[in-house]
Amino acid sequence: MIKKISLSLLALALSTSCVSKKIYTDLENKYTDLKKENRSLTDENEALLKAKNKLKSDRETLQNELSKIKSERDKLTADQKALNEKIARLEDSYNALEKNSNDALQANMKKNRDLLAELEAKQKALSIEQERLSKNAQRLKELEDKIAANEASMRKLKETLSKALNGFEGKGLTVEQKNGKVYVSMENKLLFNSGSWAVSSEGKKAVVELGKVLGENPDIAVLIEGHTDNDPYGGSGPIADNWDLSTKRATAIVGILSENRAINKKNLTAAGRGEFSPIATNETAEGKAKNRRIEIILTPRLDEIAEMLNEID
Repeated sequence: MIKKISLSLLALALSTSCVSKKIYTDLENKYTDLKKENRSLTDENEALLKAKNKLKSDRETLQNELSKIKSERDKLTADQKALNEKIARLEDSYNALEKNSNDALQANMKKNRDLLAELEAKQKALSIEQERLSKNAQRLKELEDKIAANEASMRKLKETLSKALNGFEGKGLTVEQKNGKVYVSMENKLLFNSGSWAVSSEGKKAVVELGKVLGENPDIAVLIEGHTDNDPYGGSGPIADNWDLSTKRATAIVGILSENRAINKKNLTAAGRGEFSPIATNETAEGKAKNRRIEIILTPRLDEIAEMLNEID
């Protein structure tokens, strides 16, 4: 639809003899921007589909594990029933043997008592194992529910961020969800001048809006990563190289977020990746522009899930 509208605008501009070169160029730029937006939406849709498929696979794995545990529990129940019946028969035999007083019967009675004690010990062990499997099945169900709740929470967070940062999307800012995390990417053109780590006024507005959402989600871990292209740093002053520059830029974003008192500072981490984690080729100007960015990675705290996993025997 975007492509059709853009082609129509372009055709209208070309069909009008008195259109200036500036209008033509503006229309052409709008067409290019719309194509980028369309491509971004397509990528986001694909990422969401991948995340959905992964969640479906994880859920199937948990369901298979639960079915296996239930099967083991049913087998243990059947074994326990068989043991109970055998114990009952042994008790009847023991009671009959008790009536006799000769030495041979006394010896057999001792063997029967020993066997009975052994079977009772096995019955007790089976009962304990059955209880353990039942508890594990319950914990697995709780774990599955917790994972699903985390996924729903991250989807909601992504939607909230998209709304809050809507005015900046298309200006070098994207929001996407994948692998159970939310990624906010800001190109350097929105945040910094070339070779600088001072955040621009427009970039600070975007970071402040992001901080408002994070302040309402205190249980989210926030990793701010600075990235550059592979052009060597050519400036002067306290910066040594691209890695140093990317780290200072990440720290600058942390500084702005820290001004929001609602944000738990323990959740903030700054990291510099330099040119070593590109998302596009460094062979073109467009690719270099995409690689010069700040990645803000939002992750739900997994302490509770880790504790639940440790509780499963």
